[in-house]
Amino acid sequence: MISGKIGQGAQVLLRGIVKALTFFHIKPNHLTFLGFVMSIVTAFLLSRGRFGVAGVLLIVAGLFDMVDGIVARTANAATPFGAFFDSVMDRYSDLIVYLGLILYYGHQGRLTYIVLVAIAMMGSVLTSYTRARAESMIPQCKVGFLERPERIVLLIIGSFYMMEPILWVIAVLSNWTVLHRILYTRSQMKAPDGRPGGGG
Repeated sequence: MISGKIGQGAQVLLRGIVKALTFFHIKPNHLTFLGFVMSIVTAFLLSRGRFGVAGVLLIVAGLFDMVDGIVARTANAATPFGAFFDSVMDRYSDLIVYLGLILYYGHQGRLTYIVLVAIAMMGSVLTSYTRARAESMIPQCKVGFLERPERIVLLIIGSFYMMEPILWVIAVLSNWTVLHRILYTRSQMKAPDGRPGGGG
């Protein structure tokens, strides 16, 4: 009941933001780039240990990431290049935020967490890559449960509470998602006689 009301309130807020952006003719690609710039600022704040402010910016950047596609569809401005540009900027934003954490733990000399962030970074990028690569060969590869929205939510939680356990969760589950997608793609590509349908 309460969660439903919160969801409805969020939808009303989101529609209001989209209407305002559409009214002022804000282009979707500009929103995408603005979200990327905010990720740079977020990474700087994380590197300085200002996690609370970084968490607020992660929320705002995530909001921009949500509305750029909606604005594109509302204004009939959706293009293949826009989708491509959004995807590329998302990858850059992810890597830059993790870079901020690497700098933070580097300043503290905490090698374990430098390596952990690097592992989380690899899993995060490969989660997207394995899906894109798999879907060039099979119809769909949406298996797994730690895609970008879930990772952003976890990073926001970590920024406001404790980042270290969140990094363990992202490192493990993102790479598990990659493995899941590899195994799923392999099973989908097998020929009827049980042998792999292709290699490479």
